[in-house]
Amino acid sequence: MANSDGVLLVMASGFPHYREYLLASIAQRGGPVWLFETEQPSWQTPYIAGSTVVDVFDPEEVVAAARKLAARTPVRGVISYHEAVIEAAARVAAELGLPGPAPEAVTAVRDKPTTRRLLDRAGIRQPRHALVATPEEAEAAAGRIGFPLVAKPRGLGASQGVVKVTGEAELGWAVGVSRTARQSGMRGHDEVLLEQFLAGPEISVDAAVHDGEYLPYLIARKRLGGEPYFEETGHVVLADEPLLRDADLLRLLADTHQALGYTHGTTHTEVKLTSEGYALIEVNGRLGGDLIPYLGLLANGVDSGVVAADLALGVRPDVTAHGAGAVGIRFLYPPETCVARRVEMPEPDPEAGLLASVAVAAPGTPLILPPDGAIARYGFLIARGRTPEECDEVLDRAERAARFEGDPPHAARETVSV
Repeated sequence: MANSDGVLLVMASGFPHYREYLLASIAQRGGPVWLFETEQPSWQTPYIAGSTVVDVFDPEEVVAAARKLAARTPVRGVISYHEAVIEAAARVAAELGLPGPAPEAVTAVRDKPTTRRLLDRAGIRQPRHALVATPEEAEAAAGRIGFPLVAKPRGLGASQGVVKVTGEAELGWAVGVSRTARQSGMRGHDEVLLEQFLAGPEISVDAAVHDGEYLPYLIARKRLGGEPYFEETGHVVLADEPLLRDADLLRLLADTHQALGYTHGTTHTEVKLTSEGYALIEVNGRLGGDLIPYLGLLANGVDSGVVAADLALGVRPDVTAHGAGAVGIRFLYPPETCVARRVEMPEPDPEAGLLASVAVAAPGTPLILPPDGAIARYGFLIARGRTPEECDEVLDRAERAARFEGDPPHAARETVSV
C-alpha cells in the first residue's frame, strides 16, 4: 500500500512503445501512482506503487474499484490518456471530488454528433455534417453536404472506420465501413456521421485547461496517407511554433472549449487550415497519441506527463516552451495486409539527426490495413533537424535503410486498441 499522502490514480497505461515515457513522467511528478489496468502490470512496475486489475472499460466497475481504493488510501488525482477510458476517469474524479473535466463534457467530446451540435450552437467554424442511419438518409445528406465528404463512426478513435468518399457510387460502401468498425472498449453505433471534406493541411493542438483557462503548448503538423483512409504516417513539431501566437487560431480553440464546457484537463484538438481559415475537426479529452507528446518534449521541452499530473492535482501547469528546430516522426507500414516475417530497423544516429528507430511488430504479428484494421505499423523513426524539411531528409534515409518482409495474412480481422 502507498504512503499516507495518498496516490495518483492512472487508469489504463497503454502500450509501452507509445506511452511508457508518460507514465514515467507522471510518477516522477505526481508521487506514488496507483494503476487501474485490465491485467497484472509488467513493464509498468517500476513506475507504480500498486495496482488493481479491473475492467477499465466498464465505468460502473471502475467507480466501485475507485471507491474501495479511496477507502484504503487518499486518492490525490485521476489521469487517463486512453481514449476509451476517459469517460470512466471523469466519473471517478467527480465521484471522489477531485479536479477533472465534467463527465458531461467528456461525453460531449467522445460523441462526435454532440460535439458538432454544440459547436454549431456557438458559431464555431467546422465542416457541414449530418448523422445518418439509413441509405436514404445518407443519400439525402450527401446531396446537402456535397462531394467529396468523409464518413466516420460516431464515437471511435485513431481514424478507425474513417473514409473519404469522392462520389455517390462509393457512399454505401463507405457508410458500411464506418458502421461496422470496432475498437476495444468503445461502443459501436448504427449511425454514421457524414462530414464535408475540407482541403488543406491538418494540425493537432495539445493543451492544458486549468479552471477554464485554455493553455495550448504543442502543435503537431500531421502527415496522412493511404487514401481513401486517413492513416497517420507522421507528425512534425516545431520548437518555436508560430501558430501558437496566431490570435485567430487561439480564439477558435478557446471558444471551442468553452462551447463544450471543457474547463479542466488535457485536450488534443484537430484543426484544418483551409483557404478560408481555420476549421475545427474534433476535440479529444486526452493527451495526443502517436508519440506526439514525446515529440513535443524533445522539441520544446514541455513534458505532457508533468502537465497531466499537475492538472490532476489541481495545479496550474507551466507550459513555457523553449528550444529551436523541429522534431518529426514517421510510421512505417507494410505495402499490403500481411503477417510480419522480417523487421530490421536502422541503428539510431543522433549525430546525424536520427534520434530513435523502433520496431513495433515482431515476426508473426498480423498487420491488417484498412478497412479491416488500422495502425498496422511495423516500426517508427524519430528525427531532429533545423527545419521540417531537414527532418524529412533524415527520415527518408532511415526509411530506405529499413527492411520489412511479410507473409500472406491469416483469415482474421483486427480489433484495434489505442
